[in-house]
This record gives sequence, C-alpha cells and structure tokens, in this order.
Amino acid sequence: MQKCLCSKMLLIIVLCFASVTTLLGQKKFSPSSYIEQHKSVAQQLMRETGVPASVILAIAIHESAYGNSRIATNLNNHFGIKGKNNSKTIRSAYKGYESVWASYNDFVDLLQRRKSTQGLFDKYSPLDYTAWVRGIARSGYSATRDWSRKVLGTIDRYDLDDLDVK
Repeated sequence: MQKCLCSKMLLIIVLCFASVTTLLGQKKFSPSSYIEQHKSVAQQLMRETGVPASVILAIAIHESAYGNSRIATNLNNHFGIKGKNNSKTIRSAYKGYESVWASYNDFVDLLQRRKSTQGLFDKYSPLDYTAWVRGIARSGYSATRDWSRKVLGTIDRYDLDDLDVK
C-alpha cells in the first residue's frame, strides 16, 4: 500500500514538472512584444500595397491572440486563413505557412485576389484605417458580428495608426 502510494505521488510530481517545463518552454508574446516584433513587416507591406500597417497588425493581433494561438504557434498562421497544412502536430482547417512573414504576405495577397476586397485598394487611402477595416468586414472576412469593432479597438488601444506611414 505504501509503495503504491509513493509510486503515484512520484508519477504526479513527474507529470507536474513536465507540464511546467512545457509551458515555460513555449514563447509567449505580450501585446508590446508582438507589436515590436511585427510592426516593420506590416509597414513594409503597407508601402508595397497600400493596406494600412495598423490594419494588418490589428487583424493579426486579433486573429492570433498576439501570436499565441495554436494556429499561430503551430502553423505560423496569424490571420485565421483557412486552407491546407502539412502539420503533424495539429489537425486543422487552417492554412500552414513556412514562416510568419509568409502568413503576413499571404493575407495582403488574399485581399488583392478576392473580388470582394480588390476594390478597397482603389477606394481607400492607406491612412483611412477605419474604412479599410469596415470594408474587409463587409467582404465577409470574418463571420463574427463585432469583428470590426474589436479590430478598430485594437488599433485605438495600442495607437497602431501611428505606424501608418505617409
């Protein structure tokens, strides 16, 4: 009886230690560290395409939980884009990418490819982030009713419009 109890206690301690070690080993982004690490990519894409950097970054923040969601960490997908993936660690309907940069690039490409968002490039200024977010929402990018309000709130909360280069 005593030996069995000791074995169970040892097993519990080992499992707890393994869980803590796994959690500590995962890199977690804070809002400020995510913004700092990804703002230059968003600004580069803004210069190349005209999509406001604030919009790119706010959507990535919202869709990936600051890069901490399972699809962000396992598939490098920061925009919730659906498609094929070859992941052995996660079964998902979300698209997998070789890198986070590839995810950012594909998001802007998606906006340029989709008929429902192609017109935004001619219609809105790169400095009109509100119109861009509402236009993307109207295109059906997200089925969530308050999606645009949350994305705009993210832009305001972190002053992401300061990243929009003229």
